[in-house]
Amino acid sequence: MVMQKKLKKRLGLSLISLFVLLNIISFFHAYKFTHFTKERVEKIRDGQKIPLSKKISMLLFGINNPRPQNGFMPERPFETVTIESDVKLEGWYLKTNELAKGTVVLFHGYGGVKSSYLKNAYHYLDLGYNALLVDFRGSGGSEGLETTIGYHEGDDVKAAFDFLQKKGEKNIILNGSSMGAAAILCAMNTHHLTPKALVLQCPFGTMYDAVSGRFRGLGVPSVPFAHFLMFWGGVQNGFWAFDHNPEEYAQSVQCPTLLMWGEKDDRVTKRETQAIFAHLKGQKVLKIFADAGHENYAFRFGDEWKQSVNQFLETTK
Repeated sequence: MVMQKKLKKRLGLSLISLFVLLNIISFFHAYKFTHFTKERVEKIRDGQKIPLSKKISMLLFGINNPRPQNGFMPERPFETVTIESDVKLEGWYLKTNELAKGTVVLFHGYGGVKSSYLKNAYHYLDLGYNALLVDFRGSGGSEGLETTIGYHEGDDVKAAFDFLQKKGEKNIILNGSSMGAAAILCAMNTHHLTPKALVLQCPFGTMYDAVSGRFRGLGVPSVPFAHFLMFWGGVQNGFWAFDHNPEEYAQSVQCPTLLMWGEKDDRVTKRETQAIFAHLKGQKVLKIFADAGHENYAFRFGDEWKQSVNQFLETTK
């Protein structure tokens, strides 16, 4: 009997210790996941050549993410603008040579920058729309080092929308990819924006889905790590991550929406995409790219992407 009590006590202490250790590890990983670093980060090309000490450090304290930087400038005339959110955001404002039909605002994904969507912007210019590309907080020319995977970025979407409205723009189309699409849906739900239309590429369904998708990409089980990561990430950045769910935000969308997804996407599932599409209230179109992964479709599937966007925008006139 005494021996059994000792074993139960040891087992209990071991479980408590494991729980505490997992939370400590998750705390550091959550911080690295939501905070970029200005320091130079060496790319890992061959996992087998990483020293054991470094592997242990990465496991315990997470991996540093370099602050995303714009790699090139627009090839067409543009104006660099400052947009006031709760931090200063940098945008590139490109105007069409034609009488503008409206303005498309383009928002990048996690770890991305506005320069990655210049090809998309050029197409909108050719169609007769102005284009405003925005760096989210923590990226490119904008202030900060933090990212909240689309939650506080919803405030950045509102700031860009307000910026254009103050210029007198009435026909505003919001275009976002991955985290950028999630941020748009968050802004639609929280701030009740009234854009002319939305173009959304591969938004995740829920924050849990997004974190689990990251673990899938690394070949690591998501349970229970995803829950711990979400909890600490939310605590560190001032929001309840378990309520950050674009598929629920979609119920607030009344305007026409083009939703895009790739069948080979290893981060966003078909179920997530179908849930978002089902919840959209306004006119809606679902475009599935058979051979696409989690990517900007304008690059590998340029003609197909353009055709889908052209046909959609024709219906929103």
